[in-house]
Amino acid sequence: MEFTYASYRALLALLRERGYSFRDYHHYGDVSRCVILRHDVDFSLERAVRLAELEAEMGVGATYFALLRTDFYNPASQRGAAALRRIQSLGHEIGLHFDEKAYGPELSPEELVQAVRKECGMLSALLGTPVSAVSMHRPSKAALEADYHIPGVVNSYGKTFFREFKYLSDSRRRWREPVLDIVRSGAYDRLHILTHAFWYHEAERSLGETVRGFTSSANRERWK
Repeated sequence: MEFTYASYRALLALLRERGYSFRDYHHYGDVSRCVILRHDVDFSLERAVRLAELEAEMGVGATYFALLRTDFYNPASQRGAAALRRIQSLGHEIGLHFDEKAYGPELSPEELVQAVRKECGMLSALLGTPVSAVSMHRPSKAALEADYHIPGVVNSYGKTFFREFKYLSDSRRRWREPVLDIVRSGAYDRLHILTHAFWYHEAERSLGETVRGFTSSANRERWK
């Protein structure tokens, strides 16, 4: 699958053609075949908005997970908050992208749960709406195996969504499995698909081209 908007549209169309209903982390038990779309926003809120607009055009909802602790964007700035609200206005959910490594030494399970709840509260206060889902940023092996139960917050890496759903990801601009073939097969009734808006463009770009374009754009961002 190419990392282009046309290819992503084709993926969404194929999911619909194969009978998958688009659901979120809170409403999926009422259908026999469903897909949860998830986007981790690692680098650029603007690129996330572009993908959110594409999905809205196709009548599809997704969950966008935003970092609070990152050097690449600021969800508390006027521009950052406007981007997140734009995503919400298109019918998508905003969740917390939690970076456990930002806390230094390894957190205990209790400390991690407390930190997640605190950051969800902070992001919720910024947006003025509840934040009730979390995804781990570059999760450790321990985090993947822990099945954390966080009061009031859905853990996208919990057993339900990471084990009982078929999980597919384009992390680091590489699909680990042939996503289109898996969707076409119809072998799984529950799909959990993670994509990163950062990698998608109108025309195919390599990983290096994408990163170089992003770093060079920093000059324009600082000028603004």
